[in-house]
Amino acid sequence: MDYTLNIRGRLLSLDTPQIMGVINATPDSFYADSRAQTEDEVARRAQKMVDEGATIIDIGGFSTRPGYTDVSLPEEMKRVRAAVSSVRRALPQVVISVDTFRPEVARMAVLEGGADIINDVGWGLKGWGETDAYGMMDMARRLSVPYIMMAAQPTLRDTLLFFAEYVQQMRDMGHKDIILDPGFGFGKTLEQNYALLASLEELQVLELPLLVGISRKSMIYRQLNCKPYEALNGTTVLNTIALMKGANILRVHDVKEAAECRSLVTATMMGGER
Repeated sequence: MDYTLNIRGRLLSLDTPQIMGVINATPDSFYADSRAQTEDEVARRAQKMVDEGATIIDIGGFSTRPGYTDVSLPEEMKRVRAAVSSVRRALPQVVISVDTFRPEVARMAVLEGGADIINDVGWGLKGWGETDAYGMMDMARRLSVPYIMMAAQPTLRDTLLFFAEYVQQMRDMGHKDIILDPGFGFGKTLEQNYALLASLEELQVLELPLLVGISRKSMIYRQLNCKPYEALNGTTVLNTIALMKGANILRVHDVKEAAECRSLVTATMMGGER
């Protein structure tokens, strides 16, 4: 199915899957090579990702790794403001998403820094009741930017029910640009993560673009009994499966390898249509 996103009045086509590069403006994200704490370092990393094939840069100032350290609102605001502004200055045309669960951070990133997409991790970060998910959905509506909704449900059935309920609420608010993230690594056992990936194409019934963020996560390095820095090959394998099952956006730490994966999968699928 063909999808487009409205990015401040210009359309981003998802006919070809897009690559979203991850930059963590934090000192404690689970994968050390994704961390960038100075503005120059952030800008250099973003430029490298764009050169390698990323069209979206995802910036976060609050690590959501297992056992994460709580970060105050002012500190997260400071980190995100500096990082988003740095990328926007260096790359005026790149699409920027802000990875946060706080509506205040999202608003600042969009209005001050020029971010284009809200990537809401609140549904899986602390659990319903401790984050302002309704406030974030309303913030996306008020800012008129695409919204990534992440599920933390353990099964395909529960994920479908969750998305169906809250997508309808967003549509009732008048919001149209919604991207679904099944939330690999959030609220799921190792086996449940793989069961959901095996059935990923079933989420297409909701007729919305799918984002898969599986890069170097514990479902890979635990299964392979390795460390995150050794999980690139496993990431590429699972990204290949995700693309074959309909993923429209890959959220990754390693852009060059993801772009190569996309190229090969796209060529294979086009060959199968001849």
